[in-house]
Amino acid sequence: MSKDTNPKEALIKAAYADVHKFGQNQEFDKAVKAVNRILGVAPDDQTALHCKVVCLMQLSKFDEAHKFIEKNRLSTSLIFEKSYCEYRLNKQLQALKTIDDAGLPQPLPPKLKELRTQILYRLERYDDCLDAYKDIIKNTSDEYEDERRTNLSAVAANLALDKEKEVPDVPEDTYEQYFNSACIQSNRQKFVEAERKLRTSEKLCREFLEEEGASEEEILEELDVIRVQLAYCLQQQGKLKEASVIYAECLRHKPKDAALVAVASNNAVVINKDQNVFDSKKKIRAAMAEACEPKLTSRQKQIIALNNCLLALYTNASDQVQQLTQKLVTSYPQVEFEALLIRCSQLAKDKKHKDAIEQLQKFAVANKTHAFVSKFAIIQLQLLQGNRKDAIETLLSLGEAKYKPGVVSALVSLYLGTDNKPAASDVLKSAVEWYKQNNVSSGDLSDMWRQAAEFHLRGGASETAASSLEELLKLKPNDMKVLAQLVIAYAQFNPKRALEISRRLPKLETLTTASEIDALEAANWVMSTKAAKKSANAKIEPSPSTPAAEKKSANRKRKGKLPKNYNAEVGPDPERWLPKYERTGFRKKRGGARGKDVIKGSQGMATGAADQYDMSNRANLSKNSPATPVYQEPTPGPRQQHRKGGHKKKKGGRF
Repeated sequence: MSKDTNPKEALIKAAYADVHKFGQNQEFDKAVKAVNRILGVAPDDQTALHCKVVCLMQLSKFDEAHKFIEKNRLSTSLIFEKSYCEYRLNKQLQALKTIDDAGLPQPLPPKLKELRTQILYRLERYDDCLDAYKDIIKNTSDEYEDERRTNLSAVAANLALDKEKEVPDVPEDTYEQYFNSACIQSNRQKFVEAERKLRTSEKLCREFLEEEGASEEEILEELDVIRVQLAYCLQQQGKLKEASVIYAECLRHKPKDAALVAVASNNAVVINKDQNVFDSKKKIRAAMAEACEPKLTSRQKQIIALNNCLLALYTNASDQVQQLTQKLVTSYPQVEFEALLIRCSQLAKDKKHKDAIEQLQKFAVANKTHAFVSKFAIIQLQLLQGNRKDAIETLLSLGEAKYKPGVVSALVSLYLGTDNKPAASDVLKSAVEWYKQNNVSSGDLSDMWRQAAEFHLRGGASETAASSLEELLKLKPNDMKVLAQLVIAYAQFNPKRALEISRRLPKLETLTTASEIDALEAANWVMSTKAAKKSANAKIEPSPSTPAAEKKSANRKRKGKLPKNYNAEVGPDPERWLPKYERTGFRKKRGGARGKDVIKGSQGMATGAADQYDMSNRANLSKNSPATPVYQEPTPGPRQQHRKGGHKKKKGGRF
């Protein structure tokens, strides 16, 4: 039998033709069946084995493809395929080991080099990843150059989280590059600039996808990524309402990207805080779903786990707070202090202040880096207990940090709250002396010097006040108010020095001119409007020394008027200045319109019953009076009447 008529070879040839055809038509499930026909006849055919692995990868059956490679011992020949399957199965370390242990000559083939770079990105080794992308862009020139530059900008955006690292300039030619550039700005806390770039990215994205003929659903799916980042920038600017609307709209679209769902849900929970707890619980579960985990960075997962603990704190779930904080510390040891604060806050809610303080004290002893902040948490708990004395002792134990302006202010306030003014004065004195001796510059200390000086001036400690004012004058040498206060302080104990300093004060002539003084004297701002108009319209009268003035003044003298019945021999009434109702002879008038229909008796009593109880009409009754009062049951008055029978009509409303 000739080779042309060999049935085995004919079968293999026909099967390869089918594999090629199905591959061209993207029908990889049919291609797998065709490859299986080949392997049924030739199980060691390396080309067929490779084809089956590729078809399985195209069908996203990465686990099956990886097992097939291991089973048929193809690890050495199919390094790229094996490492790519591990990469897609989220086994990043194993994928990197597969490439590095393959023993391939350097430089690596282009496709392996790009895969390794992407694995470094997933492992969050951004510095190595950046160097790798720079090398690839430098040594490669093909149609994927824009995609590589976009990936480079994504790496730069993650590096921007560290403010000390320099970030390379990234191009802004496509909407993806604009998006990554905006992420760099937002990670640098420049949210206004980031918002501007995101709006540009959104516009370019819609224009590009419409030109490509994408459906509205596909456009929205791509726009949602940009809009969620935009909402984050708005949220950081305090525009919570706008951000909340965008998050809700994006989640309503039910995006396929699990990372997008997690980020939008988490940020919505942050906006809710302790409000709308039921909605927050639902969203935090969506953010912590298993499908989201491989898509998120370790930083994002840490923040979501921390927010989950805070949500438990808001719902006052004590047991859940303890469990979640312990789990958080196990997964992310770097946030141990934050977890401790959440746990202690819950203990404080449960009125277990003593337990919370003990935990914080133990942590402060074991972790020197957080000792300072821990003590402030302890102080807050002590003040919640109303224990000012212990809070003062804790503040004094801060070492040299107790001389910081904020700590000094807190100590003074606490001492004054306990009516211990001498101790408050000593704190300010020691702070002034410490800053003078150590010559420490700690920001703007002018407020502290000013408060210390005023406190000591009020307390009579002029020397200490002068010392504080001298330091304040060094910071503000042109402040004339400080200079004037310093003169006042020195005048109390060192007049010579006060006189010497007073020469530096501006002279009165430099402060006001003669014309300004005249204008002030002529001004009518002190008088009322009526008096000002009167003075403005008044005529200039002649001097009193002239005869006309004397004549006018004589005409003005008039005798006082006397009463008609005035009797010079009888003295005036001593009660003449009192109101009539306060005079001795005043008698109140009875009767009138109001007095006729007066109803006497208890409130709600009927008129007929009131007459029975009015004893003013019974004054002339004697023992022989034939009429004897008959007591009858009074009729119900307006306040005593109750509705008999029936039921109260219910008000309508929604239940």
